[in-house]
Amino acid sequence: MTLKSSPSIENTLDEVPPAATSAAAVPAAVPAADDEISLLDLLIVLAERKRTVLWTTGTFAVLAIVVSLLLPVKYTATTTLLPPASSNSVSSMLASQLGNLGGMAAMAGGGLSLKNPNDRYVSMLRSQTVEDLMVKRYGLMKEYHAHYLSNARKDFEAHATVDGDGKDGLIHISIEDHDPRKAAEMANGYVDAYRYLSQHLAISEASQRRLFFQQELQDAKNNLADAEVALEQTELKTGIIQPDSEERALIQSAATLRAQITALDVQIQGMQTYATGENAQLIQAQQELAGLQAELAKLGGSSEAMGGGAEDAFLLPKGVIPKDEMEYIRRLRDVKYDETIFDILAKQFEMAKLDEAKEGALIQVIDPAVIPDRRSFPKRGLIVIVSTVLGLFFGIFLALFQAAMQRLREDPETGVKLSLLRRALSVRSAAAS
Repeated sequence: MTLKSSPSIENTLDEVPPAATSAAAVPAAVPAADDEISLLDLLIVLAERKRTVLWTTGTFAVLAIVVSLLLPVKYTATTTLLPPASSNSVSSMLASQLGNLGGMAAMAGGGLSLKNPNDRYVSMLRSQTVEDLMVKRYGLMKEYHAHYLSNARKDFEAHATVDGDGKDGLIHISIEDHDPRKAAEMANGYVDAYRYLSQHLAISEASQRRLFFQQELQDAKNNLADAEVALEQTELKTGIIQPDSEERALIQSAATLRAQITALDVQIQGMQTYATGENAQLIQAQQELAGLQAELAKLGGSSEAMGGGAEDAFLLPKGVIPKDEMEYIRRLRDVKYDETIFDILAKQFEMAKLDEAKEGALIQVIDPAVIPDRRSFPKRGLIVIVSTVLGLFFGIFLALFQAAMQRLREDPETGVKLSLLRRALSVRSAAAS
């Protein structure tokens, strides 16, 4: 009997599929699908604890409604301003001051221009002077229960917003108050407080000239009043003396010429406050001054000769003149001189005012503040919606946390550890130990 040879082990293994070999040789290291947490498992957990989720969400919503009703109501009034167009930048002003080097300075400092031309006006609106005016005008120290002006100013800053960074190039002033009528009144009053401040500041070139000539005009007015009083006293002392036509014409022409020199010199001083030595108008004014001084020199006088004396002999006709008449003529000359100075400065002052008016008001109101008809705070709908969403997320988190703790307690080993932890954290256990 012939025995058939059995297949070798190697042949048997070769006939076994590779998948079977790997499954038999390698133990299962990957957890089963039952151990993975899927979205369906989470939904089941939330469904089982839907009471917790709903209760937490509802609690948040109710609390939000109560809080929004208890919050103080505030109204916001806004006024919109148009600042003047800024024609000069920092680099151009530096170039005008540097004269011949201005071109190179402008090329080198092209980045010196203001980032936002409204920043200067916003800073002025937020200045301490303007804020103090608002606090005093509307009695905000009493309203804010502040004992010091500085504290009331800080409280006012918390209720006032000045924004000039918008793309529209406008300045928006917003005032928040519990009274809508007062909020609108304060927003409009903010502009009045700024205008009070700007009246004492020379921001533009025309404003600088106006303030300069305004001061000079006031001085000339005082000098004219003093000269008229001196002439009146001379008339009372010596009697009224009527100079002849030749004397009167000479006095008038000399006084006018000297007054023109003085007024032009004042004008040059005013121009030098904002113009360089190469300014065309300044050079022209200096040339006119030299011409007038030359005409005065032809008469034999000097522009520095303002008082009586030998240097004023050109004002008087040749010959012997009585002392009283000479004193009267000098007083009359002073009056004519101060009158001419006053008239010239008055014209310069009016021209500066016209130039300032042409440049436009420093601040123009586009939209004055009106009484708001809707509250700006609190936004009850937004508060309730946000709180409800937060309550929903908190409820979901609480439900998942409760499910995780229940799963840990069901595990024997973990349950023992949790019992030990609770015992260690227990106050009674700590006291007993």
